[in-house]
Amino acid sequence: MSKFFVDPDIRKAETLPTDFYTDTAVFEQLKSAVFEKTWQWIGDDQTLVPLSESVSPVTLMDPMLSEPLLVVRDKEGNVQCLSNVCTHRGNILAHHPCKAKQLVCGYHGRRFGLDGAFKSMPEFEQAKDFPRPCDDLHRYDLRQWTKHLFVSIAPAFDFEGVLAVINERVGFLPLDQFKYDAVQSRDYIVNSHWALYCDNYLEGFHIPFVHDELNAAIDYDTYTTILYDHASLQIGYAKGASDAFDLPEGHVDYGSEVSAYYYWVFPNMMFNFYPWGLSINIVRPLSPTQSKVSFVTYVFDASKREKGAGAALDKVEREDEFVVEAVQKGIRSRHYTTGRFSPTREKGVHHFHRLLAEFMAE
Repeated sequence: MSKFFVDPDIRKAETLPTDFYTDTAVFEQLKSAVFEKTWQWIGDDQTLVPLSESVSPVTLMDPMLSEPLLVVRDKEGNVQCLSNVCTHRGNILAHHPCKAKQLVCGYHGRRFGLDGAFKSMPEFEQAKDFPRPCDDLHRYDLRQWTKHLFVSIAPAFDFEGVLAVINERVGFLPLDQFKYDAVQSRDYIVNSHWALYCDNYLEGFHIPFVHDELNAAIDYDTYTTILYDHASLQIGYAKGASDAFDLPEGHVDYGSEVSAYYYWVFPNMMFNFYPWGLSINIVRPLSPTQSKVSFVTYVFDASKREKGAGAALDKVEREDEFVVEAVQKGIRSRHYTTGRFSPTREKGVHHFHRLLAEFMAE
């Protein structure tokens, strides 16, 4: 297993070497070392399973993991995540969202309850030691935050700590009233390694050089990065009060003109809160040189869409793509192997590289 080291002292540390981004063996290693052990946003329960006794198939991190999942809401309204693979011969159980009182495999008729428990199987009367616990459907770790659902195959950390960090600053918002906007939600194909895209997201250092409109909306001098165990927060302070959150008394940032809270969750999730709502960005690796970035939009106050840091997000995305795609080309140079971190502006990137190195070493 490939191992990397990033010095904990950012003043001395070097970035991950180019091998991390270019070696196909390292890319494959990330599946088990990082993505199987972390959490992924899979959607919101109102979109996936809006009704009781309903199911919705989801493919987790396709094509990096391509794990078939099934989000289920039972008669009592409880939501859980099961394997979407029949325990008899591995057939996919559900291909489309639907109402269901039970799960029936279309291959040989094996039946399961909506809790994943084995119920019956034709022509198995003479089978010995049957059914066994492994004949039940596997149940995945699922966490729900307001209506948003997160799943992990083999979590290495508790997601509740991450949610507590996010709620500290945005818990005052009526998050359950944020409405999914399919028109404004879209995917971007970026010709770069997924971690290069995250590197770019995790620092505001490039804002004055790359994003003219965003730089005009936020105060670069007061741009702040806060680190947590498996997450980080970047705070963009507004240059005008009209473009800021209306923070309640008692809020940790009360009295400040905050235009955006940018939360990153290891390894590839971003939750960007603006006065108009929430933009979720999920970075999915397609290959060592290509990624798919999904922008999922939830709107609370549409009248504020074109104000402040949350305006012109498509333009900002295109500008970011231009930069990271240029870096993707540049890191293949024979004269570049690694770089250094700005101690004042790249704390988030250093934190990300430290986590990657730690997970790759375990």
